[in-house]
Amino acid sequence: MKKPLVGALLSLLLMGAAASPAAAAPPATAVAVNFAGTVALSNCSGSVVRAPASQPNDPALVLSNGHCLETGFPAAGEVVKDRPSSRSFSLLNASGSKVATLRASKIAYGTMTDTDVSIYQLTKTYAQIQSQYGITALTLNDVRPAQGSAIKVVSGYWKRIYSCNVDGFAHLLKEGDWTWKDSVRYTPSCNTIGGTSGSPVIDTTTGKVVAVNNTGNEDGGRCTVNNPCEVDQNGTVTVRQGINYAQQTYTIVPCIGPGNKIDLNRPGCLLPKP
Repeated sequence: MKKPLVGALLSLLLMGAAASPAAAAPPATAVAVNFAGTVALSNCSGSVVRAPASQPNDPALVLSNGHCLETGFPAAGEVVKDRPSSRSFSLLNASGSKVATLRASKIAYGTMTDTDVSIYQLTKTYAQIQSQYGITALTLNDVRPAQGSAIKVVSGYWKRIYSCNVDGFAHLLKEGDWTWKDSVRYTPSCNTIGGTSGSPVIDTTTGKVVAVNNTGNEDGGRCTVNNPCEVDQNGTVTVRQGINYAQQTYTIVPCIGPGNKIDLNRPGCLLPKP
């Protein structure tokens, strides 16, 4: 898991504060991707997100990782649902400057089973955030990302943007006690570090969120914490040292009902239940 501890700051200093390694030039149709709508947590990154059907007066949602929850890592098989929270988030504008402190009213959903996601409900609506701070929420895409598509990983914690492509998908990604399904594998230029956990992964063609950044194999270990391994349909294990991963988010969209309520009983919702 990409926590900001255990050498993350040193890694950043060694690499320098410059932008990530140059990637291939984006296609002419690429949309501009910046920090607007991203947030910094105390230990991770995140973003203010909306479903395609979310309404302006719905309470806004913040997306991050399950392993970024202030209550600690959920155990394998554990699901957190509608738990009170007053966590604060630093809201960023396009240039990465803090424009406001947003506050949660609850953890609407959180788990590290099958995926690694947390969804906070805020005390403000999308309309209030737009009116008061001029920031529009990022939209969750409702379709699976395509292999080869150009993406950017936008970290509000480090105020840094990584550019790469979807290299492929891991049938199962195992790390310590946790297993995640159908994870996005990045090409090497998304060399994310601790603190980038929870960053939105944005498709540069649509500008929509297709995944949430969560981990990478740091030391070449096999299926251990900070060293996830891939397991294919035949049970074959592959270790890719230095490669990083994200969890797809299109699966969240069917679970968001009217009023932005996370309803795990909605048709098409396959998120794990408590």
